[in-house]
Amino acid sequence: MAQPALARGGTTRTRTPDIFSERTHKFARWAIPAVVGVVYGYWAAANQRHGGPITLGNFLFGFVTGIVLMLLMTGVLYLVPHLSRVPHAVAWGALAGTAVGFLYAQTGDSVGAAIGLGLATGAGVGLCVFYWVYTHETPRG
Repeated sequence: MAQPALARGGTTRTRTPDIFSERTHKFARWAIPAVVGVVYGYWAAANQRHGGPITLGNFLFGFVTGIVLMLLMTGVLYLVPHLSRVPHAVAWGALAGTAVGFLYAQTGDSVGAAIGLGLATGAGVGLCVFYWVYTHETPRG
């Protein structure tokens, strides 16, 4: 089986066949964080109002929350290709753990439960991302 040539003393990441055009990838780079931000903002606003009516303050809270998550996710998407395995996994784990913990905190339950759920989610996502990155790198020559 053919192996990609290694850079001098380094590692390379194996790439799967690219079935989408460059235009599609550019569109997805901002569309996916935007959609995730809208869904997350709506979810956070719904958790905060506890099933009550939608108010202007609640709408603005959801809008700002969604924009913040969209910007953070876009930053992580542009940052992680330049990182090694551990910082790559830590970045995604921190984003996921913080997002889940914040959502749970909006329900009004205890802060300790929100922190625990956020830490557990972040650790799980971080381990999964580390495993994925580790298995998709070519070992050193």
